[in-house]
Amino acid sequence: MAKTDDITAMMKEMMGAFPMDTKAMDDAFKTTATLSEKLSGVALEAAKKSTELSASWTKDTLSKMTEMSKAKAEPADYAKSMTEFASAQAEVTAENMAAFAEIAKKVQMDTVELMMAAGKDFSEDATAAVKKATNDATAAAKKASTAAAK
Repeated sequence: MAKTDDITAMMKEMMGAFPMDTKAMDDAFKTTATLSEKLSGVALEAAKKSTELSASWTKDTLSKMTEMSKAKAEPADYAKSMTEFASAQAEVTAENMAAFAEIAKKVQMDTVELMMAAGKDFSEDATAAVKKATNDATAAAKKASTAAAK
């Protein structure tokens, strides 16, 4: 019968021949976690501002609707009240849409800034990891060739 190889032992031996720098993985994890925290902060701040703006807009609309819904002495006063409400709403809508656009613009700018900084950090981490891996692999290869030569 054929003997099966011990895969676990082979993998252990192979991984031992190529030492791994866990510090590089730790650094990458920390960089990713920091980026996630900052991006979450940007998103939560935008959500907070959007919610405040929406609440303010709703309060303002309800206040104006209260005025519009009051009983009037003349039928023409209802038309006038409705026209004033519609006009005020059109103006407030334009202002609020501009405010929402500013929130979105800030989120976009902050996100791009964070991604650029993260890209730089990841690049530096990757360069350091590759340099260390290259040095370790070279040292392992020299050690293996020296051992084989004996």
